[in-house]
Amino acid sequence: MPTMIRHPSGADVATVNATPVTGPGRATFGVDSTLWHDCLVSDTFEIDVWSDVVCPFCYLGTRQLAIALGDFEHRDDVVVRHRAFELDPGAALEYDQTLDELLASKYAMPLERARALNERMQDEAAALGMTWSMRSARPTNTFDAHRVIALASTQGLDDEMSQRLFRAYFSEGQLLSDRATLSALAGEVGVNRVDELWRGDEFSNDVRADETQARDLGITGVPTLLLDGKFMVVGAQGPAKIHDALERAWGRR
Repeated sequence: MPTMIRHPSGADVATVNATPVTGPGRATFGVDSTLWHDCLVSDTFEIDVWSDVVCPFCYLGTRQLAIALGDFEHRDDVVVRHRAFELDPGAALEYDQTLDELLASKYAMPLERARALNERMQDEAAALGMTWSMRSARPTNTFDAHRVIALASTQGLDDEMSQRLFRAYFSEGQLLSDRATLSALAGEVGVNRVDELWRGDEFSNDVRADETQARDLGITGVPTLLLDGKFMVVGAQGPAKIHDALERAWGRR
């Protein structure tokens, strides 16, 4: 089995020393840091995506998933469901430090090293056609952002809402704990009744339920894709590997 390491973003990734393993009721294929697990069987081809909107690997992974689905023969039968996962549930609403500074402080690394890691993330995003500005990113608590995504899911807009929040954080330097900002972003996507969230705790239980399910499934790092209840892909593995996972999951139907 691969050894797990933690990137400064908080996401777990696997080292590349994994080898294929098979056994009764389980299949694990660890190639270039991919983890595949035989999980619960679902009647329909559903993709559950656990992610956090301030996680760079999550933004990369969801974009890679979209590319993989574009080449997937059975894409019209796929339903993608976004699940909440907070990298840091205890995060403050706002910080005086930059993302580079927070990473350097938290992981006791030189500031230049933290900056280089974030710049590498920007380069990976650029390769997928995205323009990020990690220096303008504003680290924050994402609980309310996940509540908005949960609301959007009831209106069939969770994918659009999730992607809008990713872009707001990574490209536009918007503060995703600010409720006025969240309401405005939701309005752009067409999500209704967002302001009602701020008058109570609606969808808080949904967020916690997603996080509980993640723990029950042994999910400790994101992005995590659960494909048709059969295979689990952990990390931003690239469109080709995700497509291969889709084909394998479909073949097990």
